[in-house]
Amino acid sequence: MWRWLNNVSLVLLCVIAVSCGFADLRPIEIRTDPCDYESLLPDAYTPVMLSFNTGMRKHDTEGIMQISSDAGVVNGDRYWKGNDLYFVPVQGWTAGARYTLSLSGIVRSTDGRELRVERFVPFFAVNKSPPPLLEWFSPGEDASVGTTDTVMEFRFSSPMERLSVETALTVDGMGNKTFEWLLDDTHLRVIPEKNLIAWTTYRWTLKESAKSRDGVPLPGAISSRFVTNLDQVMPQVTRAFPVLNSMGRWLPTGAELSTGLGSGQAIAVEFNKVMDENVLRSMRFEPSITGRTELLSEKTIIYIFNRNPEPETAYTLVVSGDTKDSEGLKIGEDYRISFIPDIPFLKILSFNADNAPSLMNFGPSGDMGALEVPVDPAFGEFSFTIRFSAPFGNEEKQNAALKIFLFPFFPKNLPPIALRSANWISSDRLRMTWEGLRAGSSGEPNYYKLLIPGGKGGIENGQGMYLREDQFLFLEAIK
Repeated sequence: MWRWLNNVSLVLLCVIAVSCGFADLRPIEIRTDPCDYESLLPDAYTPVMLSFNTGMRKHDTEGIMQISSDAGVVNGDRYWKGNDLYFVPVQGWTAGARYTLSLSGIVRSTDGRELRVERFVPFFAVNKSPPPLLEWFSPGEDASVGTTDTVMEFRFSSPMERLSVETALTVDGMGNKTFEWLLDDTHLRVIPEKNLIAWTTYRWTLKESAKSRDGVPLPGAISSRFVTNLDQVMPQVTRAFPVLNSMGRWLPTGAELSTGLGSGQAIAVEFNKVMDENVLRSMRFEPSITGRTELLSEKTIIYIFNRNPEPETAYTLVVSGDTKDSEGLKIGEDYRISFIPDIPFLKILSFNADNAPSLMNFGPSGDMGALEVPVDPAFGEFSFTIRFSAPFGNEEKQNAALKIFLFPFFPKNLPPIALRSANWISSDRLRMTWEGLRAGSSGEPNYYKLLIPGGKGGIENGQGMYLREDQFLFLEAIK
C-alpha cells in the first residue's frame, strides 16, 4: 500500500510541475581571472574579474568579493560589463606583493537561483620579485656618534630605486642631506650638509614606500635612532695672554695679561679643544676696542687691535658662553678677564729753551708761573727743545710739529709770530725755532703761551701713546 501512495505522490508532483511551467535547475557557473594558483597580473592596473554564465543580482554579488594583502584590504573600483564583474585597485597593484582574492557568501541570479561560494585565489601583479630587505645600517641603534663626521649608511639586499628611497627616508632634526649611491644601488650613504647638533637624539624612519629597482617595496617601515654624545669634554678657555709680532709670527711675550699688555701687542685666547669657526666672533671688550680676530691655531685665536687700547684704562675681555667647539658643544658661561694695558700716557720729560734754565716739571696747568726766555732782539728768534717720554714714528713727527703752537698772550697788541723751523734731533726730541717775538721791559712784560695739545686729538707717537691732556707753558720774553 505504501508503494502505491508513493507513486500517487510522484504523479501529483509531476502534474503540479506541468501546470506551473518548468523549474530551471541549471547550476550558476562562476569563473575568476586570475584563476590559477599564484598567477601573475601583467601590470599595475590589470583588473580582477568574476565571470558568470547568467545575470546576477549585482549588489549581493559585489559583497562576496574581497582582495587583500599583507598590507590589508585593497580599495578599488567595481564595475559590470554584462555578466562580468571587474575590480580595479585605486592605487594600482604593488609589484611583488602577494594578494588573495576571497569569495565567500551566497550569490543569486536574477532568475532566483542561488550559489554558495567559498573560494580563495592567491596571485601576484607586475612581477614576483622578492621584497628588498634592509640588511644593515649605521649608526646602529642608540649608537653614540660625533657631530662633524657622522655619515648614515644603509645596505639593501637588492638594487633600489633611488628616488623612492630618498623620499621615503626622514631624519628628525637633520636639514639638507646629500645622497651617495654605491655598489649597484645596494648601498646608500647619507651625508648631512651641516654639522649635527651636539647631545641630540636623531630619529630616522625608512617608510615602506622605498622600492627596489623592480618596483617592490620594503615589507614594512624601519626606524632607529642615534645620539650625538660621543664627545663628553666641554670646551673652555685655558688662558689668555699677550703676544708680540716677530718676523710675521705672533709669539707669547711671557707676561700676564692683567698688567702686561704692551704697545703694539695683541691678545691670544687658547682653548682646550679644537673650536668651531664661530669662535672668530666670540670675543668682545668692555669698553669696546676695535680690531679683528684671526685663527692662530686650531685651538687658539688672536685679537689684533686696530690701535692700542687707551693708556691706564681698565678693560674686560669677554669670550661668549655661546662659543662652540668643533663638535658643537658650548662653553656655557661667559669667560671674563680684566686687564690694564701696560701703555702709559705720553709725557714731556723736559723743556729746554736756549739760554734759559731747563724745565723738568712740565705740567698741564702752567701754575709754575712764567718762564723767562731770552729773545734775539734783531729778529725776535726763540728756540727750544722738547724731550718726550717715548719715541715718535716718522709720520707722527710731522703731525706733532704742526700741532704744537706758540702764540702771543699778553698784551693783546703783540704782533703775530711764526714758526721758522722744526727738527727732530732724535726720535724723542723736537727742536723748534720761532721768530717775531718781542722782548718786554721791566715795566711792560710781554707774555707768550706754548700749547702742546693732549688727549686723543692731540699729538700721538704712532704707538697709541698720547698726552693725558693739553700741556701749556707761559713764557716771558726778555732781552
